[in-house]
Amino acid sequence: GIGGAFQYGLQISIVNSPAEHIKSFIRESWLKRYGSSPSEDMITLMWSFVVSIYSIGGLLGSLSAGYLSVRFGRKKAMLFANIPALLSAALMGLSRLCGYFEMIIAGRFISGMSGGIGLNIHLMYAGECAPRKLRGLTAITVSTAIAVGKFTGFSLGLREVLGAEALWPILMAANAIPALIQLLTLPFFPDSPRYLLIDKKDKESCI
Repeated sequence: GIGGAFQYGLQISIVNSPAEHIKSFIRESWLKRYGSSPSEDMITLMWSFVVSIYSIGGLLGSLSAGYLSVRFGRKKAMLFANIPALLSAALMGLSRLCGYFEMIIAGRFISGMSGGIGLNIHLMYAGECAPRKLRGLTAITVSTAIAVGKFTGFSLGLREVLGAEALWPILMAANAIPALIQLLTLPFFPDSPRYLLIDKKDKESCI
């Protein structure tokens, strides 16, 4: 779940703490670029994009999860989901350095795609790999990973951790850590027996 449902929970909660810092960054970058301070309505609109664009990316990611899981297999599809996660972390982490608040919006959108893919395939992959007696228990790990992700996001967002004004870009890029962990560990996991038998027609590997 570290690269699946955990990512979703993390990104849902992590954006709350640095809200005022990001709004200030939008105001500063707008002033430098256009020579005039944006209205409060414009700042609210840009902030709304930052928050809501994640859901649009999540929708696109969810719609593509079925195709990717059949085309490449559950394991490879989950590994693939970490690439947009790392790209989004780079965009959001470097946004302040580059002076473009649009990088945060783009990063949130790409992160949403990663979360949509990971959340759907996590449930599929875990359920198909679990023994019949443990299948229900394994399915619960999805909601558990979401809850742990939310808790981690809120914890990292504390002012004493990464919620300070100077550290919010690092906070927004925190999803790179679970993505890297999964990229390093998931290749050692087996592929889904259902995928090997039904989609790949490889009965020997399935057994």
